Amino acid sequence: MSLLNAEPSDPQKPNRNIAVIGSTGRTGRLVLDEGVRRGHSMTAFTRRPDTLAGVRGLKSVVHGDGRSLEDMGRAVRGQDAVISIVVSEGRGPTTVMSDVTRAELDAMREAGVRRLVSVSVSAIEGRRPWILINLVRWILRKPYADFARMERLITSSPVDWTIVRPPYLSNGSKTGRVRTQVGGKDLPRGPYHISRADLAATLVDLAEDSQHVREVLLVSEQKAAR
Repeated sequence: MSLLNAEPSDPQKPNRNIAVIGSTGRTGRLVLDEGVRRGHSMTAFTRRPDTLAGVRGLKSVVHGDGRSLEDMGRAVRGQDAVISIVVSEGRGPTTVMSDVTRAELDAMREAGVRRLVSVSVSAIEGRRPWILINLVRWILRKPYADFARMERLITSSPVDWTIVRPPYLSNGSKTGRVRTQVGGKDLPRGPYHISRADLAATLVDLAEDSQHVREVLLVSEQKAAR
């Protein structure tokens, strides 16, 4: 078990060029803000560039379709790392996550970009809390099947990947208390939630260096010390 979350302007972690795929979602917006706050050159890739009009300090906004190799290539070219937060809308069958990931990996290979940090879901294999997670897994079984396809594409690729599996995401403030675990299907105990702000900070931490390369990382909030 380890704790993540770097402070801005850490002299051991130079500023980096980071592309965010899925940048207009609630977590993606926070990743952009966190990266800019730390002094990184952040590129947002989106189908809806108008929704980022109020985000300050970005290096660039790339407008495109995540399933297009050409569009994805424009986003990842010249980057040091890619953070991918792709989800589908609704509960029906989908290939959005795997299609976007396939284009990502192909574009990264062509551009010579090695570092990928990709967000998945803990319920792919998790069993705790038992009643809630099994209910969620049943309701979202069709999109979760595509998350599984996405993970298989990533783990069979040659890039320096980290897959992050968060539990329930809240809209709470950033606490800086993040626990992580490599290996296994579950964290041994709760809480089984994390704020989007803490997840965003963790994703930027991972994009900054080579922590947890080629590992699946479980994350959640760390209880405050009494």
